[in-house]
Order: sequence, then structure tokens, then C-alpha cells
Amino acid sequence: MDWKTFQGLLSGVNKYSTAFGRIWLSVVFVFRVLVYVVAAEKVWGDEQKDFDCNTRQPGCTNVCYDHYFPISHIRLWALQLIFVTCPSLLVIMHVAYREDREKKNKMKNGENCTKLYSNTGKKHGGLWWTYLLSLFFKTGIEIAFLCILHTMWESFYLPRLVKCTNVEPCPNIVDCYIARPTEKKVFTYFMVAASGLCIFLNICEISYLIAKRAVNCFNKCKKTSNHSVTYSKASTCQCHVHLDNTEKKPPNKTIQSLRASAPNLSTTVMGRCVI
Repeated sequence: MDWKTFQGLLSGVNKYSTAFGRIWLSVVFVFRVLVYVVAAEKVWGDEQKDFDCNTRQPGCTNVCYDHYFPISHIRLWALQLIFVTCPSLLVIMHVAYREDREKKNKMKNGENCTKLYSNTGKKHGGLWWTYLLSLFFKTGIEIAFLCILHTMWESFYLPRLVKCTNVEPCPNIVDCYIARPTEKKVFTYFMVAASGLCIFLNICEISYLIAKRAVNCFNKCKKTSNHSVTYSKASTCQCHVHLDNTEKKPPNKTIQSLRASAPNLSTTVMGRCVI
């Protein structure tokens, strides 16, 4: 496996990840990939060679090993790392699709045309859903592999002694011994703990994305409602109508009657009389 190429691909996810996503990627590389490459492969390298049984029956040792280790821990963890990190590549592919659409739009309508996306790496619209689904996929894969590991070896425990019973071609009950079981048990617990930490970070990131989206939607709805209330108040205001009616209102009948009885009386005096 070319871990450098693997790391190069996943490093691009950092540009589009949240803080929780960056922490998750650091945990994957430091506490899982690095430990896997540096130590775990060497610890589990002698598992079949030093799997010793108390019989020399041809084929019995191999059958007992296959019975107890249907799949090696080291290969199971390699598959887990590959499947867990694959959903992150969906985000990179979606961003690449957006960039390709933007490029074709510029080629078709010119450099000064209206952009299709304000920022191709911003998590809104379809990219937000792609990112959220990738988190659900990663969490589901982590849980599935932990269940597989727990089912094959109860409570992730590796005993020193393994008893093979009724397994052909082994005669009767055969005792087999695992090489360095304590060391392998420690690494197993460590990898399980790292996987549990990654699950916790994924759940935190899912909660953060959904909560942030809910707050943004609430703020938009609040602004829209405030705007509609302001508009409705402005449209129902009748102040200008009353003002126009006041300006267009005919003279008072009292003033008209005074003017008829005393034509030489000034308008000011008439007004005082009316008051």
C-alpha cells in the first residue's frame, strides 16, 4: 500500500473540512495510519509462523489458525482504514465537479460572466449534503468494523491458549498458543480506542453541521418575517391619506356664514371668532 499517495489524496479534504474534520484526519494519520505502518505490522508479522500447537498432525496447525483467525487483525484494520477514508474522497470529487462546471461556464460565456458558485469549496447546497452523507458513511463503517472485530474475538480479547475441537484433520482437542498475546492485545485495544475516538468526532461534526444549518435557517426565517411585517405596516399606514384629506377639506361652514354676513371682515378675525 502506498500510504504517501493515500495521504496526499486525503490532505485535500482539509481545505473543505470543519475543525472537527481536521482533528479527525489528524487522529487517523497519527494514531491509526502511523501506528499501523510503524508498529502494528511488525507486531502481527509473526502471528501465523509462531502459532504453535501441541500436535504434529500435518495441516492441523494451519486449520486451527484459520479457525481462530478467519481474517488477520492487520488486514482487517487495513480494510477499515481504506473504507473509512473513501467517503472523504466524495467531497473532493464534488468540489472537482463544481470547478469543472465553473471552468466550462467561463469558456462558454467569457471571463467576466456571472459565476455559478461564489466559492466552489463552500459547504452549501449539494456539497453540504455530500459532506454530511460522507460523515454518516464513515461513522457506519467504523461501527460495522468494530462489530466484526468484536464478533470474531469476544470483547477484543486475545487469550494465550486456544483449543481446537472437532476440527479436521486435528485429532480430538488440540491446544494452540498465540505468539505475544499481551502485546497484540494492547495494540488491539489501542486501535479500537482510536476508532471509537473517530466515531465520537464524526458524531460531533454531524451535530455541529446540523445545528449550524438550523440556526442559519432560523435566522433567515426571522429576517423574512420581520421584513414582511415592516412592509405590511408601511402598506396599511393611512397617515398620508388623512393628510391629503385635511389639505383638500373644504372651509368650515361657520367661516363661510360669517363671511356672508360680514364681507368686510378679514380672514384672521373670522378665524378668531370661530375659535
